[in-house]
Amino acid sequence: MGHQDKEMDIESLQKSSRRRGSCLDVFLVGSVICLFVTVAAVAAGGLMVVMELRSELQSKLPRRHVEPETSKLSGDTPDPAYKMQNFAYLEALSSKLKNSTMHWAPVHYAAGRSVGSNFWFDAEQHWLKAKQVGTYFMYIELNLTCTYNCNAGILRVNVGDKLTCEVKLPALADSTPVSRQCWTVSQLNEEKLFTQMIVPKGLENWKLELSGSKLGMFLVD
Repeated sequence: MGHQDKEMDIESLQKSSRRRGSCLDVFLVGSVICLFVTVAAVAAGGLMVVMELRSELQSKLPRRHVEPETSKLSGDTPDPAYKMQNFAYLEALSSKLKNSTMHWAPVHYAAGRSVGSNFWFDAEQHWLKAKQVGTYFMYIELNLTCTYNCNAGILRVNVGDKLTCEVKLPALADSTPVSRQCWTVSQLNEEKLFTQMIVPKGLENWKLELSGSKLGMFLVD
């Protein structure tokens, strides 16, 4: 009789353990799904804001004008009219692919510039820094074209240690455009963000399209 009781106790423990394991599996799956939904929502929201602000900027621009490289430290002027204080938007200045810090410039429009008062942008050293510690949505868009008989290769661009964007360039003989968009959500602690371009040998005939290559970020939380 005692032996039967032990067998029943063991069987009961096994069933209880399976139930706990099943509940744990359900909890873990639910947690992963919630995390995925949260990240997807942040990304979707971020992209919507980027598209809205980009459209707004383009509609307000009487003509395209970027700051010259000799301009000084910028980013102090708030722009409450278009809610730009927590948003920074820069366009590429050089089309040449080389191992160096990428050069950027803000866009000027009727009411100000595309670097909000929550950011510092140094147009001489080409770094961007958030004044406020927080979580930021960061994105970069790279558009390239082949000038003539271009080799295949991978172009890599690093925005500090926060965002890496790789563009797989195919072997081409014409000017077919190649585009790549990369984004991340990251914590910024007032560090200076330099954008470093890393170019392997053989990509000399590729060029960066200035009108379609952009860097942007905005405060999420």
